Amino acid sequence: MDASNVTGERMAALDRIWEDRAYSSSPIDDCWYADTVDLGGWPQLQGDETADVGIIGGGFTGLSAALHLAEAGVKATVLEAQQPFWGASGRNGGFCCLGGSKLGYSGMKKMFGEAEARNWFKTERAAVEFVGGLIDRLGLDVDRHSDGETMVAHRPSDYEAMKRDLAFTNDLYGVESRLIPPDQMAQAGLKGPFHGAMQTPLGFALNPRKYASGLARSAKAAGATIYGDSAVTAVEKQPGSGYVLRTKTGSIRAKKFIVATNGYSSDNIPKWMKGRYIPTQSSIIVTREMTDEELSAQGWTSNQMCYDTRKLLHYFRLMPNNRMLFGMRGALKHTHETETENKARIRADFDEMFPAWRHVETPYYWSGFVCLTRDFVPYVGPIPDMEGGFAGFAYHGNGVSMGSYSGALLADLAQGKTPDRPYPAPMRHPPRRFPLGRFRRWLMKPAYLVYAWKDR
Repeated sequence: MDASNVTGERMAALDRIWEDRAYSSSPIDDCWYADTVDLGGWPQLQGDETADVGIIGGGFTGLSAALHLAEAGVKATVLEAQQPFWGASGRNGGFCCLGGSKLGYSGMKKMFGEAEARNWFKTERAAVEFVGGLIDRLGLDVDRHSDGETMVAHRPSDYEAMKRDLAFTNDLYGVESRLIPPDQMAQAGLKGPFHGAMQTPLGFALNPRKYASGLARSAKAAGATIYGDSAVTAVEKQPGSGYVLRTKTGSIRAKKFIVATNGYSSDNIPKWMKGRYIPTQSSIIVTREMTDEELSAQGWTSNQMCYDTRKLLHYFRLMPNNRMLFGMRGALKHTHETETENKARIRADFDEMFPAWRHVETPYYWSGFVCLTRDFVPYVGPIPDMEGGFAGFAYHGNGVSMGSYSGALLADLAQGKTPDRPYPAPMRHPPRRFPLGRFRRWLMKPAYLVYAWKDR
């Protein structure tokens, strides 16, 4: 196509704000999920094609959007820069749980009013139930386990806060959470340096790569087209209406498009994205399979997915094969040196928390991006000044549930439908830009220092 017939900019490269190594295969060279699901096999786009909706990004959001569009008879094409679910969707902790925002009830109420704040928490529950229903409907084998989620108290004062908040939590989510007193933790199979816990019966754990792979296969079976190794390098507005999504080896002409790249977004695809998100790293280790005797020695036999009450929290779960998955925040740079240091740090935290497992090897270590916005709420909605363009991103570490749910919302919006599922004001709130431009990730350094001080 003659460039003179196109409005918009041709972009030769993705404009990402971390070191190139963070976007390479290096962070997942030792990812345990690779032993369970193969990433490869999705073809590269070759030549020029058309679609009703072009989707940039093949993770939970993009695949869910593609599935729901295809099931509605809409021609949807997914373009993934690597292979589908190569990013956070194929390497996260596998927690399908409440969350998606770091704002909290009081912050939600202050920004959006009490009714919309409560609507947000209904949406958290709806997102979890949406994924559970989707897994059942599609008949996916995802190694599902855990009866809801368990928050363990890092300090005695945190358990006292749980007791104060129990009734309010139950009211917000419409559930019956229960407390586990400190002297009953061992009996519950949750022995460790914890001071009680609260179990909320919403959510479950899974193998995220099996789930994402199932979404991809189901979307394809419904009629969606999915391409890997097809990074979109330009989004060009066409005269009249529609867009062309360009890759190095082809293009998709579409009436509408969806950006579903989350923490692996680029500041120039499209330019509206610039500065509206921060990718920050999270890291995970996984042990070898442990014996029943080793589990008993530590006193951790529960299959509950858990997280602690630290600001810089740890998240962990004993998987069905008796491997322990243990995650925490990552470094603020991504180099061989910083990853080596972070691997040692996460292992040290693991040993402190589970001293009876100091001898247990952790042969798997990997890292990936969590995505944040300035107001600590996700965005799902239209891209201003790009009619027919939509975006969904920033799930604040809860992409299994909220990313999947957001994909279904985006499918509705791309069809011009008013979603028939909860779609609260916090999700419709266009994200503000962070200061410091491409250096904005360094805003996390003072925040991490403050959080670490509060976690002492």
